[in-house]
Amino acid sequence: MERRNAKPKRELVLPGDVIDESGAKAGEYAYSREGKVYAAVMGIKNVSPIGVSVIPLWGQYMPSAGDFVIGVVNDIGPSNWMIDINAPYPAPLHVSEVPWKVEFGDTSRFLNIGNVVFLKILSVDESKKIQVTMNDSGLRKVEGGLLVEIAHSKVSRVIGKSGSMIQLLKAASGCRIFVGQNGRIWIDGEEDRAAVVADAIKMIEEKAQARDLTEKVKVYLESKLPAEEE
Repeated sequence: MERRNAKPKRELVLPGDVIDESGAKAGEYAYSREGKVYAAVMGIKNVSPIGVSVIPLWGQYMPSAGDFVIGVVNDIGPSNWMIDINAPYPAPLHVSEVPWKVEFGDTSRFLNIGNVVFLKILSVDESKKIQVTMNDSGLRKVEGGLLVEIAHSKVSRVIGKSGSMIQLLKAASGCRIFVGQNGRIWIDGEEDRAAVVADAIKMIEEKAQARDLTEKVKVYLESKLPAEEE
Protein backbone atom coordinates (compact mmCIF):
# COMPACT_ATOMS: atom_id res chain seq x y z
CA MET A 1 0.00 0.00 0.00
CA GLU A 2 1.31 3.45 -0.90
CA ARG A 3 2.29 5.62 2.02
CA ARG A 4 1.78 9.15 0.78
CA ASN A 5 3.10 10.71 3.95
CA ALA A 6 6.30 8.67 4.07
CA LYS A 7 9.40 10.88 4.18
CA PRO A 8 12.11 10.30 1.59
CA LYS A 9 15.47 9.06 2.81
CA ARG A 10 17.79 11.89 3.80
CA GLU A 11 20.90 11.58 1.63
CA LEU A 12 24.06 13.19 3.01
CA VAL A 13 26.28 14.73 0.31
CA LEU A 14 29.74 16.29 0.35
CA PRO A 15 31.12 19.20 -1.70
CA GLY A 16 31.81 17.96 -5.24
CA ASP A 17 29.41 14.98 -5.05
CA VAL A 18 27.22 14.44 -8.13
CA ILE A 19 23.63 14.85 -6.97
CA ASP A 20 21.84 14.74 -10.35
CA GLU A 21 22.58 13.53 -13.88
CA SER A 22 19.11 13.94 -15.39
CA GLY A 23 19.51 17.56 -16.49
CA ALA A 24 17.69 19.07 -13.51
CA LYS A 25 18.33 22.70 -12.62
CA ALA A 26 20.89 23.41 -9.88
CA GLY A 27 19.29 25.02 -6.85
CA GLU A 28 20.78 26.61 -3.74
CA TYR A 29 24.20 25.35 -2.60
CA ALA A 30 24.60 23.36 -5.84
CA TYR A 31 26.11 24.05 -9.24
CA SER A 32 25.95 22.65 -12.78
CA ARG A 33 28.79 21.47 -14.96
CA GLU A 34 28.60 19.50 -18.21
CA GLY A 35 25.02 18.42 -17.64
CA LYS A 36 25.51 17.27 -14.06
CA VAL A 37 24.59 18.93 -10.78
CA TYR A 38 27.14 18.93 -7.96
CA ALA A 39 26.86 19.69 -4.26
CA ALA A 40 28.61 22.90 -3.26
CA VAL A 41 28.55 22.26 0.49
CA MET A 42 28.15 19.42 2.93
CA GLY A 43 24.47 18.85 3.57
CA ILE A 44 21.27 16.99 2.71
CA LYS A 45 20.24 16.48 -0.92
CA ASN A 46 16.89 18.12 -1.64
CA VAL A 47 14.86 17.37 -4.79
CA SER A 48 11.95 19.65 -5.69
CA PRO A 49 9.91 20.46 -8.81
CA ILE A 50 12.19 23.43 -9.52
CA GLY A 51 15.50 21.59 -9.24
CA VAL A 52 18.05 19.85 -7.03
CA SER A 53 19.61 21.67 -4.11
CA VAL A 54 21.47 21.01 -0.88
CA ILE A 55 20.32 21.91 2.61
CA PRO A 56 23.54 22.89 4.44
CA LEU A 57 24.35 21.20 7.73
CA TRP A 58 25.65 24.53 8.95
CA GLY A 59 25.12 28.10 7.90
CA GLN A 60 28.30 28.78 5.97
CA TYR A 61 28.52 32.08 4.13
CA MET A 62 27.72 31.86 0.42
CA PRO A 63 29.07 34.92 -1.44
CA SER A 64 26.95 37.03 -3.78
CA ALA A 65 28.03 39.74 -6.21
CA GLY A 66 28.06 43.13 -4.49
CA ASP A 67 28.72 41.81 -0.98
CA PHE A 68 31.32 43.63 1.10
CA VAL A 69 33.39 41.16 3.10
CA ILE A 70 36.43 40.93 5.36
CA GLY A 71 39.08 38.50 4.17
CA VAL A 72 42.31 37.04 5.52
CA VAL A 73 45.24 36.28 3.22
CA ASN A 74 46.10 32.57 3.46
CA ASP A 75 48.36 32.03 0.43
CA ILE A 76 50.41 34.09 -2.02
CA GLY A 77 51.10 33.55 -5.72
CA PRO A 78 53.18 35.56 -8.20
CA SER A 79 50.13 37.45 -9.51
CA ASN A 80 47.47 36.97 -6.86
CA TRP A 81 46.66 36.30 -3.23
CA MET A 82 44.30 33.59 -1.98
CA ILE A 83 41.83 35.09 0.45
CA ASP A 84 39.81 33.27 3.10
CA ILE A 85 36.40 34.95 3.09
CA ASN A 86 34.71 32.37 5.34
CA ALA A 87 33.15 30.66 2.32
CA PRO A 88 33.52 27.06 1.08
CA TYR A 89 35.33 28.23 -2.07
CA PRO A 90 38.67 30.00 -2.53
CA ALA A 91 38.65 33.72 -3.38
CA PRO A 92 41.68 34.77 -5.43
CA LEU A 93 42.53 38.47 -5.40
CA HIS A 94 44.36 39.35 -8.63
CA VAL A 95 46.97 42.12 -8.81
CA SER A 96 44.68 43.96 -11.25
CA GLU A 97 42.09 44.29 -8.48
CA VAL A 98 44.22 46.14 -5.90
CA PRO A 99 44.98 49.88 -5.66
CA TRP A 100 48.74 49.36 -6.06
CA LYS A 101 50.98 48.74 -9.05
CA VAL A 102 52.32 45.24 -8.33
CA GLU A 103 55.05 43.70 -10.45
CA PHE A 104 54.87 39.97 -11.23
CA GLY A 105 56.33 38.00 -8.31
CA ASP A 106 56.32 41.00 -5.97
CA THR A 107 52.98 40.27 -4.28
CA SER A 108 54.41 39.56 -0.82
CA ARG A 109 55.68 43.15 -0.58
CA PHE A 110 52.07 44.38 -0.50
CA LEU A 111 50.08 41.67 1.30
CA ASN A 112 51.35 38.81 3.44
CA ILE A 113 49.75 35.71 4.94
CA GLY A 114 47.59 36.71 7.88
CA ASN A 115 46.87 40.24 6.62
CA VAL A 116 43.25 41.35 6.86
CA VAL A 117 41.58 43.14 3.94
CA PHE A 118 38.25 44.74 3.10
CA LEU A 119 36.92 43.35 -0.19
CA LYS A 120 33.93 43.44 -2.51
CA ILE A 121 32.58 40.36 -4.32
CA LEU A 122 32.64 41.14 -8.03
CA SER A 123 31.06 37.94 -9.29
CA VAL A 124 30.32 34.28 -8.57
CA ASP A 125 29.79 32.03 -11.58
CA GLU A 126 27.93 28.71 -11.85
CA SER A 127 31.02 26.74 -10.95
CA LYS A 128 31.36 28.92 -7.82
CA LYS A 129 34.48 30.69 -9.07
CA ILE A 130 34.72 33.89 -7.06
CA GLN A 131 36.16 37.23 -8.17
CA VAL A 132 36.94 39.84 -5.53
CA THR A 133 38.31 43.39 -5.66
CA MET A 134 39.82 46.12 -3.49
CA ASN A 135 39.17 48.74 -6.17
CA ASP A 136 36.21 50.45 -4.53
CA SER A 137 35.62 53.19 -1.98
CA GLY A 138 36.76 52.27 1.53
CA LEU A 139 38.36 48.95 0.58
CA ARG A 140 41.89 48.50 1.90
CA LYS A 141 44.38 46.53 3.93
CA VAL A 142 43.45 46.69 7.62
CA GLU A 143 45.96 47.86 10.23
CA GLY A 144 45.17 47.33 13.91
CA GLY A 145 41.70 47.09 15.35
CA LEU A 146 39.76 44.10 16.62
CA LEU A 147 38.25 41.40 14.41
CA VAL A 148 35.07 39.64 15.58
CA GLU A 149 33.44 36.68 13.85
CA ILE A 150 29.75 35.78 14.12
CA ALA A 151 27.28 33.66 12.17
CA HIS A 152 26.80 35.43 8.83
CA SER A 153 23.03 34.95 9.18
CA LYS A 154 23.08 37.36 12.15
CA VAL A 155 24.79 40.20 10.28
CA SER A 156 21.48 41.87 9.42
CA ARG A 157 20.65 41.99 13.15
CA VAL A 158 23.96 43.70 13.91
CA ILE A 159 23.18 46.30 11.26
CA GLY A 160 19.57 46.70 12.41
CA LYS A 161 16.56 48.18 10.66
CA SER A 162 17.70 51.15 8.56
CA GLY A 163 21.12 50.81 10.22
CA SER A 164 19.77 51.53 13.70
CA MET A 165 21.84 48.96 15.62
CA ILE A 166 25.19 49.69 13.99
CA GLN A 167 24.65 53.42 14.47
CA LEU A 168 23.94 52.80 18.15
CA LEU A 169 27.19 50.85 18.51
CA LYS A 170 29.20 53.56 16.77
CA ALA A 171 27.63 56.47 18.63
CA ALA A 172 27.95 54.89 22.07
CA SER A 173 31.55 53.77 21.63
CA GLY A 174 33.10 56.28 19.27
CA CYS A 175 34.59 53.32 17.36
CA ARG A 176 34.85 52.79 13.63
CA ILE A 177 33.06 49.58 12.63
CA PHE A 178 33.11 47.74 9.30
CA VAL A 179 30.59 44.90 8.95
CA GLY A 180 31.33 42.18 6.40
CA GLN A 181 28.44 40.20 4.96
CA ASN A 182 30.52 37.07 5.63
CA GLY A 183 30.11 37.42 9.40
CA ARG A 184 33.39 39.19 10.15
CA ILE A 185 33.27 42.58 11.84
CA TRP A 186 36.20 44.97 12.34
CA ILE A 187 36.19 47.39 15.28
CA ASP A 188 38.72 50.19 15.67
CA GLY A 189 38.91 52.54 18.64
CA GLU A 190 40.09 52.74 22.22
CA GLU A 191 40.95 49.23 23.34
CA ASP A 192 38.48 49.09 26.23
CA ARG A 193 35.65 50.53 24.16
CA ALA A 194 36.33 48.22 21.23
CA ALA A 195 36.20 45.24 23.61
CA VAL A 196 32.79 46.34 24.91
CA VAL A 197 31.50 46.68 21.33
CA ALA A 198 32.80 43.17 20.57
CA ASP A 199 30.91 41.82 23.60
CA ALA A 200 27.78 43.69 22.53
CA ILE A 201 28.00 42.16 19.04
CA LYS A 202 28.26 38.69 20.56
CA MET A 203 25.23 39.52 22.69
CA ILE A 204 23.31 40.52 19.53
CA GLU A 205 24.30 37.23 17.90
CA GLU A 206 23.15 35.16 20.89
CA LYS A 207 19.89 37.07 21.42
CA ALA A 208 19.05 37.84 17.79
CA GLN A 209 15.43 36.71 18.22
CA ALA A 210 14.81 38.66 21.43
CA ARG A 211 12.24 41.41 21.56
CA ASP A 212 13.42 44.97 22.19
CA LEU A 213 16.99 43.90 21.41
CA THR A 214 18.09 47.42 20.47
CA GLU A 215 16.96 48.72 23.86
CA LYS A 216 18.73 45.85 25.65
CA VAL A 217 21.95 46.62 23.79
CA LYS A 218 21.60 50.32 24.59
CA VAL A 219 21.26 49.57 28.30
CA TYR A 220 24.28 47.24 28.14
CA LEU A 221 26.44 49.84 26.40
CA GLU A 222 25.42 52.58 28.85
CA SER A 223 26.38 50.31 31.76
CA LYS A 224 29.80 49.51 30.30
CA LEU A 225 30.84 52.71 28.54
CA PRO A 226 31.24 56.02 30.36
CA ALA A 227 30.02 58.98 28.35
CA GLU A 228 32.84 60.59 26.40
CA GLU A 229 33.78 64.04 27.61
CA GLU A 230 32.90 66.88 25.25
